[in-house]
Amino acid sequence: MRVQGKFAFIRVGDILAVGHKRDGRDLSATVGGFVMLHAQTKSAIDVDVAIVGAGPAGAGTACHFARAGYRVALMDQRRFPRDKVCGDFVGPAALAELDRLRLFPQQIFINATKIRNGALYLNGHKVVGRPFPHIEGLRDYGLCIPRMLLDETIVQAAVASGAHLIEEAHVKGYETDETGVKVFYQQGDSEKCLRTRLLIGADGSSSLISRILRGAKPPRRDRIVAVRAYFEGVEGQMDQGDLYVNSSSFPGYCWLFPTGTDTANVGVGMPLEASAGTKQQQLGQLLTQLIVSDAAIRCRLAKAKMRGRIVGWPLATFNPRLPINADRVALIGDAAGLINPLSGEGIQYALRSARWCSEELGDALSSDSLSAPGLRRYARRVQKEMRYDMALSRLIIDFAQNRALKSFWLAALDAIGKRGETDSEYYDIAAGFFTGIVPARKLLARPFFWRTAKSAASTLSAAAIELLRNRHLKEARAAFTKSATFICKESVRHPIESLGWAADCAMSAFELATQMAISAVD
Repeated sequence: MRVQGKFAFIRVGDILAVGHKRDGRDLSATVGGFVMLHAQTKSAIDVDVAIVGAGPAGAGTACHFARAGYRVALMDQRRFPRDKVCGDFVGPAALAELDRLRLFPQQIFINATKIRNGALYLNGHKVVGRPFPHIEGLRDYGLCIPRMLLDETIVQAAVASGAHLIEEAHVKGYETDETGVKVFYQQGDSEKCLRTRLLIGADGSSSLISRILRGAKPPRRDRIVAVRAYFEGVEGQMDQGDLYVNSSSFPGYCWLFPTGTDTANVGVGMPLEASAGTKQQQLGQLLTQLIVSDAAIRCRLAKAKMRGRIVGWPLATFNPRLPINADRVALIGDAAGLINPLSGEGIQYALRSARWCSEELGDALSSDSLSAPGLRRYARRVQKEMRYDMALSRLIIDFAQNRALKSFWLAALDAIGKRGETDSEYYDIAAGFFTGIVPARKLLARPFFWRTAKSAASTLSAAAIELLRNRHLKEARAAFTKSATFICKESVRHPIESLGWAADCAMSAFELATQMAISAVD
């Protein structure tokens, strides 16, 4: 590169991005083997959009922006294809986003295991098992696709659309000014810098871009820990995904998602606050213990062998109070905390936020209105699409984290599951909300509430009749007294934790009430 007057001359072979047009205007002229950029040297821009992280969120965003005609750089610290620790389940909402990216039909989707049925087991006993909820406009199944294949497919689509892929790029930080963003990264032994108009952070739950933008790591309350392993020799229905809730792992849950004719992804996850200091290694031990002790899991894995090892990862869940944009910088997917705190689901929100980002920031890119207020339209879209649903998910998981009330929560889950087994509409709403394809307002509507109340009343009545018939009132009274005493003792022994739990529940309840009021007004 050499400088002459107010123009910067760069050799054509050194140009990073594909194409030199912005908003349909040619930005350069070739002079004797050089490209003449009409800009001050300090303001020279390599690309319009730089995306850090090439998972589904980042690669999906790269597809959208590149197809809209922008110069895009997609950066990742690994070389593709690469694996990513995940549950591998791609649900109907995520499949709809892959449709929008025009990725169907590709061989990985044709060969993927279809999950058409779901089952819930409670302490080793089956509570409900039904076909996947059918929601208009969505497939009535999900696919189990290893992330090595899924991510590679989306990345290749982004490259084919014109995005420039920079692999093995270890981003160290960024700096913003009035005309752009400098992204500093290391590639091999070389320290490099890329200048962009807009920086998108898509670098996962441990996002460096997020920590710089927000000034801190995600709060402990927002974090989930999870581990998973692959098994072969799995038995049972191979188009059925299982969820296992067990007293020893509650309020977390274990999953089994078939990945082939006799293989499956098996894992366990729980809120970090509920893990009581559980480390990844200990969570792996919990998974091993559940495979042995839980009768339902043991039934499917009795002859199975682990392939590879148990690996884990942290997740940061949705927190509406944390910013997801600043001057010329925006966060998407896991980096923005767009993960359901109830289910741990993140792929569908990664792909959806990729689309929201491209839809809401196109005008800002065209007009170069990329200050924090200019990017706020995207933040408002995320809030509109997710906040109500995530408020209910957060309240449920906050309530469930009081282990002194574990018996109550498990009984409630049992009653809901049994109602769903006999009432298909009820099941579709409950299972659909858990998987993120049914909005919270349907779960909070009067018909669903009324059915839940009737189911609970029926369960209580049956229990009362059984007690009277067997004249076990004395034992029942003793059991109730024991439970109440345990709750009181726990509150006295851990007053700070108990107050913190109550405060978290109150805050979540207020957030949900606020979203319900806003929805009613709208």
